[in-house]
Amino acid sequence: MRILVVGGGGREHALCWAIAASPLCTKLICAPGNAGIAEVAQCIEVPAEDVDGQVALTIAEKVDFVVVGPEGPLVAGLADKLSKVGVKVFGPSAQAAQLEGSKGFTKDLCRRHGIATAAYERFADLDKAIAYIRSRPAPIVIKADGLAAGKGVVVAETEGQAIGAVRDMLANNRFGAAGASVVVEEFLEGEEASLFALCDGEHTLALAGAQDHKRALDGDKGPNTGGMGAYSPAPILDQPMVERAMREIVLPTVKAMKADGIPYKGVLYAGLMIGKSGPKLIEYNCRFGDPECQVLMMRLKSDILPALVACADGSLGHFDLRWSDDAALTVVMAAKGYPDSYRRGSEIRGLAEAGKIRGVQIFHAGTKADGKRILANGGRVLNIAAIAPTVEEARAHAYRAVDLIDWPDGFCRRDIAWRAVGGRP
Repeated sequence: MRILVVGGGGREHALCWAIAASPLCTKLICAPGNAGIAEVAQCIEVPAEDVDGQVALTIAEKVDFVVVGPEGPLVAGLADKLSKVGVKVFGPSAQAAQLEGSKGFTKDLCRRHGIATAAYERFADLDKAIAYIRSRPAPIVIKADGLAAGKGVVVAETEGQAIGAVRDMLANNRFGAAGASVVVEEFLEGEEASLFALCDGEHTLALAGAQDHKRALDGDKGPNTGGMGAYSPAPILDQPMVERAMREIVLPTVKAMKADGIPYKGVLYAGLMIGKSGPKLIEYNCRFGDPECQVLMMRLKSDILPALVACADGSLGHFDLRWSDDAALTVVMAAKGYPDSYRRGSEIRGLAEAGKIRGVQIFHAGTKADGKRILANGGRVLNIAAIAPTVEEARAHAYRAVDLIDWPDGFCRRDIAWRAVGGRP
């Protein structure tokens, strides 16, 4: 098969790395790709968000199957347009992608179908939002309704912070159209975890669980980011908890979407808060998590490509996947200043040496090649992943590789997987 992977981040590098190993893949293209992806696929400069450009590329390259990495093109209807020209695609329709594209859509679906989630209300009117905030206890969570690149969530510790956040979104237009309406919801106590399930519109297949680290700095401090590291398996997501979350959250969602005439095909990523009363849904994403995808691909022993195709074909009911018993961990190296302003173009050295560490795989996120030099070209720039028999060993290998990378303009958290290794380092 001739395969196109849409996107150019760490998630897409991990997907390309896994797909390139499939005997079914005869040609692998990634658009736009990055410096690391170029080692396993042909990279073609078409932006992921250029839906028409991606369709034109698919036709020109006689692509048989498209794997869409990021959420933006899915929400914009890339899967629909590919289907119209007769190309199979891994990823939901624009309507189904509303599960990520509109937090209000998802919250309303949960309310209608009794799916456990935080209590909430939706607002487009600033005064009504402020009145609601004043009627609720802090901390309280403010979310932009639409896509905001992982930055549209504010966990407000005080009433004043919450009011400032909704004013930022509704009055000051901080996130543009994505923040034209907001969800104000209760703060959930517990431990966060990420559960992924492949879906073909009717059948589901739970994947290995993972846990990521959203805050920018050690000790879960600093602003929310797209993710600063992840590990799998996550102790909190043991098999009984996975089965419960699938039964109480994921399966009712897939059933509800089918009943509403918008079957969900692709990967469904449930961000969960696991507390004393069990799992509750924080949010859905309509694509693989980043950086969780990186640790999942490290642990996956089966060929990923047939499973992705089965999601498009509606034949997932006959599938199972094999996973390594080893633990995988990834550390995100980001440009100083991320998730706010940061500088592009600094040179990164030492990658070859770091990649020689046992069990280590370096996935590129925001990089570009300049001759033989590798330059930073984004906020999250590298994912230093490792696999080993224990989380402790994987973490030691990953940080040993991090320390061999010469990039003064970068930073990373030093406490990835602290929950799994018995406390903070």
